[in-house]
Amino acid sequence: MLNTLDPCRLFIMGASGSGTTTLGRAIADKWAIPHADADDYFWRPTSPPYTEQRAPVERLSLMREVFVPRSTWVLSGSIMGWGEDLMAMFDAVVFLTLDPETRMTRLLAREKTRMLELSRAGSSDEAAHEEFMSWARGYDEPDFAGRNRSRHEQWLAMFSCPILRLDSSRPVNNLVEAITG
Repeated sequence: MLNTLDPCRLFIMGASGSGTTTLGRAIADKWAIPHADADDYFWRPTSPPYTEQRAPVERLSLMREVFVPRSTWVLSGSIMGWGEDLMAMFDAVVFLTLDPETRMTRLLAREKTRMLELSRAGSSDEAAHEEFMSWARGYDEPDFAGRNRSRHEQWLAMFSCPILRLDSSRPVNNLVEAITG
């Protein structure tokens, strides 16, 4: 069992909609250290967002330039399949899990807000939204070809640092307390 942590290099991962970014920001705020989300490195800044991926070598290069060298930080999101070179830098990992129905309800609410904002900006893409939601639903299917719970579990076995597993149905402040004391 992982004891509570002092500021360190913390990686928070889980399914889309499990709250990794929200928790990452909350912990970084409590510790007064930088937070980054893997999507900030995975995707190029575009309008609408999330339409153009960076090459893996570019993602890692950018992370090494602006984020990784710091002595403490919180990284949230997924780097599975492209960020394995960073694994040795993590002091600890938090793996968030969430009941699939609750996760998809949260994700749908977030995406509805995002779609409304994009629509107001004149760049809504319903097909991309549906494709994303279909992809996100696949997470809990062991045979799903994309990122899924089974692959995350296999990937976690590769870490040498402590791993804390948390059910993210708990309020964010309770999760922060479980991690930071």
